[in-house]
Amino acid sequence: MKTDKVVDAKGLSCPMPIVRTKKAMDELASGQVLEVQTTDKGAKNDLAAWANASGHKLLDHKEEQGVLTFWIEKA
Repeated sequence: MKTDKVVDAKGLSCPMPIVRTKKAMDELASGQVLEVQTTDKGAKNDLAAWANASGHKLLDHKEEQGVLTFWIEKA
């Protein structure tokens, strides 16, 4: 998937993955895609809820070797 920016939040615990995601999202234009990588298991629910509440679109997510990766399109 084409991404415009990547946030590496691996090793960070809540709420830092969300904080880093929001900061990076503020730097993107509408329609651009942010890739977020984290090892925080709580991010699975937190990032989906945050994206929905913020009006952004969670395009996809996957988990490989303990790393959760999310793709979020800016509203």
